[in-house]
Amino acid sequence: MKDWLARYWRILTRPSVHFSLGFLTLGGFIAGVLFWGGFNTALEATNTQQFCTSCHEMQRPLQEMQDTIHYTNRSGVRAQCADCHVPHDWTDKMARKMEASKEVWGWVFGTIDTEEEFEAKRRVLAEREWARLEANDSLECRNCHEFDYMDFTRQSPRATDAHSTSLASGEATCIDCHKGIAHELPDMGEDFQTGATGSPGFDSWVAHLERDG
Repeated sequence: MKDWLARYWRILTRPSVHFSLGFLTLGGFIAGVLFWGGFNTALEATNTQQFCTSCHEMQRPLQEMQDTIHYTNRSGVRAQCADCHVPHDWTDKMARKMEASKEVWGWVFGTIDTEEEFEAKRRVLAEREWARLEANDSLECRNCHEFDYMDFTRQSPRATDAHSTSLASGEATCIDCHKGIAHELPDMGEDFQTGATGSPGFDSWVAHLERDG
């Protein structure tokens, strides 16, 4: 094996006898374009709704989202899984993809194979995603929702008050008040309703917060 690797290393590092530098440069450029195109095509394929829901474990979350304003609404704009779970910026997207690669491990070993297993892990999964969104200032929410473009005159008084104060000052981020906006909330116990965590708007985090728009 060592001799085989040494042989091919010499071939790769030895000057070409039969091909010109221009041909090799052009060939390398074309190969790079093909690789990059294939890589991005495969990457975008993993962002599609069909890919995200191809595993039976994702059917329950999909059904829950179908009852929300993110799936069916008066404007006809539908969010897909990747819109809420993958940033659009390329560098952040790649970081998220690498982070999510460990989820493949769970799929291979059947960590959540049944609806009972999903319910048992719902709180752990939800809190993990909430913590991630709190850490990145709800970056995925901002894929579609831009604070600078909000028209407060078309929002409810409660939404206007929250967006123009806590959100504008950076004291809160989207996920602080919008837990349960796309999926059912886990059982968080009595503390979840009393606001014991001290987070802004904690006692108003209910699953139907803005499902009526």
